[in-house]
Amino acid sequence: MDSQTEARIRESFAKQAMMMTLGAELEAITTGEVSIRAPILPIARQHTGHAHAALSFAIGDTAAGYAALTVMPEGSEVVTAEIKINLLAPADGDYLLATGRVVKPGRRLVVVTSTVTAVTGTQRRDVAILQGTMMAL
Repeated sequence: MDSQTEARIRESFAKQAMMMTLGAELEAITTGEVSIRAPILPIARQHTGHAHAALSFAIGDTAAGYAALTVMPEGSEVVTAEIKINLLAPADGDYLLATGRVVKPGRRLVVVTSTVTAVTGTQRRDVAILQGTMMAL
């Protein structure tokens, strides 16, 4: 991937107030794949102490959107046209890692998927998967 695309994604991510509120950070950016890491902060926990599904959804959707943006032309923006989530297990750990991937690129629509993994030390457990479509603006 070219450095301009990476810089564009980093600049865009820095403007995401919700990601800042959640303590999320870009972990990795490659063509067709973006990873976002977020701690499980007290503000993102549900009543049982697990990470709220909204945290998994937010970072999973965002990672998938930026993955789509890596295959779009310069000057493009993307928004989520539709996305669904399957919650696989309670999200417990030190942090969550969402990895968004492009399944099928297109000029206007990009099919994406994202896996959210709970990480504790060296242990990893997938806690959610998302699939959806991003639309170019």
